[in-house]
Formats: sequence, C-alpha cells, structure tokens
Amino acid sequence: MSDAPSKLRIGVLGAANIARSFITALRGSLKVDVCAVASRDAAKGAAFAKEMGVARSFSSYESMLSDPSIEAIYNPLPNNLHAEWSIKAVNAGKHVLCEKPLAANSADAVAMFAAARANDVYLVEAYPYRAQPQTIKLAELVRNNAVGRVQTVQASFGFPLVAPNNIRWDPSLAGGALMDVGCYPLSLVRLVAGERPVRAMAMAQLSESGVDRTFMGTLEFASGLIAQISCSFGTARHRRALIVGDVGTIDTTYFNDTGAEFPPLVHVTRGSGWDAVRETIECAATPGFFAQGEAFHDLVRHGWGAWPGATPAESIDIALALEALAASARTGTAVRISQTAM
Repeated sequence: MSDAPSKLRIGVLGAANIARSFITALRGSLKVDVCAVASRDAAKGAAFAKEMGVARSFSSYESMLSDPSIEAIYNPLPNNLHAEWSIKAVNAGKHVLCEKPLAANSADAVAMFAAARANDVYLVEAYPYRAQPQTIKLAELVRNNAVGRVQTVQASFGFPLVAPNNIRWDPSLAGGALMDVGCYPLSLVRLVAGERPVRAMAMAQLSESGVDRTFMGTLEFASGLIAQISCSFGTARHRRALIVGDVGTIDTTYFNDTGAEFPPLVHVTRGSGWDAVRETIECAATPGFFAQGEAFHDLVRHGWGAWPGATPAESIDIALALEALAASARTGTAVRISQTAM
C-alpha cells in the first residue's frame, strides 16, 4: 500500500490571473491536484485549461460544482461574487478556499460560514503568507511572549496600481485599497492581537472612481493594544509589520512568496532599552500558494489543528473590522465594533 497522501482534487472558478498563479504554484504537489477549471465562456475556459495543463474544463460554474469527483473549490472570483459562489459550492458539498477578502460585508461572511457548517465542509479565507514558515514563527514568538505583552502593531501593504481599467478600481466589484490589500495587514493585526477589535478610526484618499486609493486606520482592542494599518495603490511596493511589546520588538515582512528576492527574515529585539539584544531569525523560503494549497489539503484531511491560516472567527472579525474602518473613513468618526458573537 502506498504511503503517499491522498491528493485533494480542486476545481478553480474562473480564469483570473490569480488563478494562473495558484495553479502554477501547485504543479508537482504531492497533496493537491488542480484538476479542473470552470468558465462561463466555454472557449475561454478550454483555452485556459490547455494553457495551464489542467485536465478538465467546464462551461459553467454549476456544472463543475455538480461533479462528484471535485472535492474542493478555489474561489478567486471578484470580491462581490465570493459569498454567492462559495455558498453554492459548500451547498454542493465542496470544501472551499476563498480568496481574500472573504466577503464584501460581515453579514455575507457569517452566512458563508453558516452554510459551511450546515454542510459539514471546510471554508477558509486565502492568505498565502499565513502558511509561510516566517509567519508561523512570528505567531510562535508572539504566543510565547518573546517581546512581552504586545502594546502596538503597525502593518502596511502598498504598491503602484497604474492600469485605469483594473477591476480593483471598480466600486461595484467591492474594489479599493482597503478591500484588496488592506485585509492583509488587518489579518496580521488580528493574528497578533488574538481578539476582535472594539473600535476603529480611519481616513482615506479617494480615487477618481470613488474607491479608496490610500487608506490608514487605527484599531483599539479590549486588551489595550492599539494597531495601525495602512494600504495603498499609490505607493512604492512595501509590506512590513512592526510589533512592539513592553520588553521587545519584532520587525518583519509578510510576503506571500519568500526567497532570494524577498528573504523570510524576522528581526527580534529582546529588552526594553537601547542595549536590547538583537536577533535575526531566518526561516525557510517557500512559494505561498504552494504552502497554502498543501495546508488546505491538510485541513481537509486532518482538521483544524493542521491549518495555519485564518480561522472562521478571525475571518468574521476581519470582515467586521473592514466594515468599521470603511464607515469611519466615510463619516470621519470613530466606529464601535460589536462584540456579540456572530
């Protein structure tokens, strides 16, 4: 009998560029078989499957969801379609790895997880950096109080988006910097805090289309921790986090993919004075989509204990915080975040 793991058979909704990256990264995986793609345009779907070396293409999303040989779905559709098609997938008995942000609003996020529970399948939000050894080490350092009690977190992510027709500029598709890239620093803040924020305050610079081009927000937590996130479509590329405790600091990047160009280094100082001991921890480098895909296999086969990514509770908290931050930027006032379980 072979000891090789049973491959998770994944179908992909659509033929977006991010789907191309996902499929490419998982070629050669011993745990995942991206075996199908579905497109509403049959010719486009067939051409995409052929280009990517995927065995099957479906001429509709529904036909792929009804195929019993497909165990799980990767949903990289536009943000406004995440809830609709993830719910349809879990109702068809499929496990779902849904691109971030999980949903356009918190009510949709709650409904998505309710549907997954009702169908006894897994639904998770895709943050490839969470499967990186670098992020796993960061979480371990925080959990083990390497810098004491965390007091502040600053996390940022930005890049120059110059293409005027990019869907990220489209308000009808839940576009904007906060939804597209702000969920990344927000997810890191939630990972470090370990709890739902209680209050949000934010400011945004809007684009010509009406969505936010640059966004900065502050989050307050019941523990006393205060966090700041920033995201932008108008800055040089950057993706960094600074975590400050009462007896040390952690300075780190949190890229989806790590390697020679983006080395997975975590810089730690231990101590509260200028004489604090400094240490650089070098972690294993890996393509993020590959690590995430294999972790998704482990989740489906072995349960939540095998999943390093966002939990349902984290994803709902992220959705609530996204809503509160956006509302604060619109109104110019602080917004309270409900602590009632959802």
